[in-house]
Amino acid sequence: MPTPLSSKPLSRRLAAFARCAVGSAAAFALCGAAQAAWEPTKAVEFVVPAGTGGGADQMARLIQGIIVKNKLMKESMVVINKSGGAGAEGFLDVKGAKGDPHKIIITLSNLFTTPLATGVPFNWKEMTPVTMLALDQFVLWVNAESPYKTASEYTAATKAAGPNKMKMGGTGSKQEDQIITVGLEKATGTKFIYVPFKGGGDVAVQLVGKHIDSSVNNPIEAVAQWRAGALRPLCVFDDTRMPYKEKVTATQSWADIPTCKESGVPTDYVMLRGIFMAPGVTPDQQAYYLDLLKKVRETPEWKEFMEKGAFNQTALSGPDFVKWLEENEKLHKTLMTEAGFLAKP
Repeated sequence: MPTPLSSKPLSRRLAAFARCAVGSAAAFALCGAAQAAWEPTKAVEFVVPAGTGGGADQMARLIQGIIVKNKLMKESMVVINKSGGAGAEGFLDVKGAKGDPHKIIITLSNLFTTPLATGVPFNWKEMTPVTMLALDQFVLWVNAESPYKTASEYTAATKAAGPNKMKMGGTGSKQEDQIITVGLEKATGTKFIYVPFKGGGDVAVQLVGKHIDSSVNNPIEAVAQWRAGALRPLCVFDDTRMPYKEKVTATQSWADIPTCKESGVPTDYVMLRGIFMAPGVTPDQQAYYLDLLKKVRETPEWKEFMEKGAFNQTALSGPDFVKWLEENEKLHKTLMTEAGFLAKP
């Protein structure tokens, strides 16, 4: 991130001022403008590489709303869903917008899975990392009218029913939801019929309608149906319980949901919620969005959203974020290889 002018040694600041002052009035104005921090000069396109109603879409629209409500940006921000090709449409759009600071993208773990599964010519290093906003959890859900009260009960019933009898709904194919489903199968000796949908909102609706037997939706994608008594959470795919203890239903909070490991299902997985820019942008432009999103995270609306959606509130930027990305790229290649999801050469 660029060093703020006020933090430079006094001698350097005076020298910079002197260089500006020796010119004409017009040159002085231009010099002052050059030293001003960058900000958008037209509407910013906020790309969502997923369908409407899902976790990424909800987060992007919340960010847009917070920015408008709190007047954090002079120009407008427009959310655009580009979900084609498991999100490849969105990633390729941003990759191709080299040097354009008026385009940002919210990323899921399809940042890693989409190029591995499809062979599309894209890698996260071809964009500019800005920040990890949070990590999203996954929960194993069933219809509230089903007889299953625990994850072990459900997986035992699935195993007893025989292979390809129970339907697991998820977002997309060969992406996070199906990776988790394969992990669940390997951990429990079960075999589901995996049914892909465009977004987590669709998945929740299908489970409420009993068109599928279970899902691995993010908390934010199914909380409304849980609160309404239509869905039941069985376990969270993480190594620790969620910390949120305020009741969501009359009897349960997110913290009351056991981990899948606690429930006899030894598998876990968390998903990225991050922001990237196009390649070739300047450090000042990158710093603008980092600062903007820091302000977003400090608002009451964001904090309420984090609790409502039971997010893991890990936030990273700079070298720490890049290191996390490198490690998780390797992890997803291993998971995709084990699941047999890699694109054929």
